[in-house]
Amino acid sequence: MNSFNLEMEKNKANYVPLTPISFLDRIKDVYPDYEAVVYKERKYNWRQVYERCVQFASALSKIGISEGDTVSIMAANTPEIFEAHYSIPMTGAVINTINTRLDAKTVGYILDHSDAKVFIVDRQFREVAINALDLVKRKIVIIDIDDKQAELDNPKSIGDLEYESFLETGDKNFQWVKPKDEWQAIGLSYTSGTTGQPKGVVYHHRGSYLMSMGSVVAWNMPNKLTYLYTVPMFHCNGWGYPWTLALLHAKIIFIRNIVVKEIFQLINQHKVTHFGGAPIVLNMIANAPEEEKISISNKVYAMTAGAPPPSSILKNMQKLGFEVMHVYGLTESYGHVVHCAWNENWNRLDDEKQSELRAYQGVKYPHTEEVEVLNPNNYLPVPKDGQSMGEIMIRSNTVMKGYYKNAEATKDSMKNGWFHSGDLAVRHPNGYIQVKDRSKDIIISGGENISSVEIENTITKHPAVSLAAVVAKADEKWGETPCAFIELIEGQKVDEKELNKFCREHLAGFKMPKKFVFCTLPKTSTGKIQKYELREKAKKI
Repeated sequence: MNSFNLEMEKNKANYVPLTPISFLDRIKDVYPDYEAVVYKERKYNWRQVYERCVQFASALSKIGISEGDTVSIMAANTPEIFEAHYSIPMTGAVINTINTRLDAKTVGYILDHSDAKVFIVDRQFREVAINALDLVKRKIVIIDIDDKQAELDNPKSIGDLEYESFLETGDKNFQWVKPKDEWQAIGLSYTSGTTGQPKGVVYHHRGSYLMSMGSVVAWNMPNKLTYLYTVPMFHCNGWGYPWTLALLHAKIIFIRNIVVKEIFQLINQHKVTHFGGAPIVLNMIANAPEEEKISISNKVYAMTAGAPPPSSILKNMQKLGFEVMHVYGLTESYGHVVHCAWNENWNRLDDEKQSELRAYQGVKYPHTEEVEVLNPNNYLPVPKDGQSMGEIMIRSNTVMKGYYKNAEATKDSMKNGWFHSGDLAVRHPNGYIQVKDRSKDIIISGGENISSVEIENTITKHPAVSLAAVVAKADEKWGETPCAFIELIEGQKVDEKELNKFCREHLAGFKMPKKFVFCTLPKTSTGKIQKYELREKAKKI
């Protein structure tokens, strides 16, 4: 018998379920007058943010929203979607953020599949929202966001309620609820669904709390930082930062559309210290026309996640005054689970080598128990040689509860006690992970595995290239060969012959693209290149 378990049970005094809502509850008492939210002329301090969230939660409660209900929101990065990360869980309900770039059919599927009872939607997305709602058989309460900054083709309302007036129906003294169990769902995020219907990824309060705490440590985030919100809050709940930023009583600057000139202006105007964005956002900044680049007066710490960023982009960002930290994660892991923790002795290396190291995905976050690169056949770690590829597998408190109403997919993704990412990577001698490809993107040519990412990183080192995406193209002799799609920097020129010569100087012969195609690359709203579209194009070439 274990004596440490005798007459010592969990109770209200020694055990409180973890929830990130508690960060806002604390900050409204400790730093109530600190500036919290800035969006054009709208400004709120932390007390006002708390009061607005409580009042909106009360209004939701009055129309019957409670524990286990789903409330969907489709909005740009505005104060409303930030507040929804608190107000919705304050009722016990689950926040479902919807990608603003999705088509009506997919939005309709999400609203239906998620069992949404309320749909909060920005009027800019009126047409998509109305067509999506036509596909849902049950009645959903519609709450419009009427943002003056929206680009409205049709200013008409979508539903009968409007956000601010609906908020006013709530009680300012509403007694909001904390979760009874930290395993209780807090968020529902849908995957991109490029190979079928999107899957609903369920987050719990415990994971969201730990994600927020881990981010602070991994990124060395100080109190009172100023954060420019360029990460879409519909994507992994904006990587969890609506909660992290309250923990740090940060000042949050909202930007509705990603416009490079405005990013530079806001950084200087508000002395922005931190921001996050997909590699495509860094690319836009690094390769912006000179007239749009404004010299920044303070160092800006940037976090990037998504497709592995080319070392050339990281190098250009550093020259502009941005210190970039690369991270890796998935929707199913609440966002990032590993990061490229910088080692000070790397500062002695040349710029090119430093940029290569910054492109590593890195080592596990403080909240990530285990991240391994394993052979998927025997679950043994691959050698730390920077060459042997395996699949990234995760064990963490920030792995999803599962896929909503999809037990089979949940079980399959977590077989043998590991969450299977589907991403292929190597592990370097120093233990750092580097993603080489999605398992579906690896190119097998003449029996050799070729990393499309390695080829992409090589091509983007050419001074005329903005972005590159490499996919497999069927080949009678080799089975598959690399096909490269190239997006050039505006005003730059390069032809296939020159790129071919450039690649031969840096790549082994069997890794050489057999075809170069110059075009604008198709991208998702979060900046990921849509390789499935490029595979279809490659079939026709």
